[in-house]
Amino acid sequence: MKALILTAGLGTRLGDLTKETPKPLLPVGREPMLTHVIKHLAGFGFHQIALNLHFHPEAIRSVVGDGSQFGVEVTYSFESELLGTAGALKPLRYFFEGETDFLVYYGDVITNQDISNLIAFHRSRQALATLLIHKRTNSNSVIELGEENRIVTFLERPKLISHGDPLQSWVNSGVQVLSPRIFDYLPDHTPSDLPRDVYAVNTKSVSLYGYPLSGYRCAVDSQERYEQVCHDFQSGRLTFV
Repeated sequence: MKALILTAGLGTRLGDLTKETPKPLLPVGREPMLTHVIKHLAGFGFHQIALNLHFHPEAIRSVVGDGSQFGVEVTYSFESELLGTAGALKPLRYFFEGETDFLVYYGDVITNQDISNLIAFHRSRQALATLLIHKRTNSNSVIELGEENRIVTFLERPKLISHGDPLQSWVNSGVQVLSPRIFDYLPDHTPSDLPRDVYAVNTKSVSLYGYPLSGYRCAVDSQERYEQVCHDFQSGRLTFV
């Protein structure tokens, strides 16, 4: 099975930490976040992994190389301009040719989730997309589940909606299994975003499902969250299987 790890972002919200260093290369323990992610995915049978690049691409290439040190084969997709989470898929359509399904993983997410269970659930539902989801308040996405965890509502940037629910809601975790049929739903414009331009606008017409998080997960989208991940790793709260 193949995976795309999204590693092209600028990471501006982390300030000086990412002024010269791509966010996926920030260390957690003795290794960069990205190598933890690659090793985790390799453990679940992802041996062909694509990385999209933009900010300091040579730094990521120098750390990851061809992937052989992690037991994987790495394909790179350079973006001269950021294409977004949906736009990043377009140049890689050839890479996923012939796959029954594949994984898209946000490169600033650290999780030890059992990916095999997520894949099995996705296949059992024959879904267009199955999103790893977790409970949170005040998130950038709000998800409502129906029968068998089908996503019946997907609100992107819900803070713009006056009747938003202040209670905890299911939200997007940044890890998703996709059917190749997803390419039929990618917008023509770029940059484009999977949550905003694909999930939110097609919820009523396609089979989207949510799979609840059962492991550790943290999105490193601020200095505080980065410090939290480092602390959790050092304390043993974050361990990889």
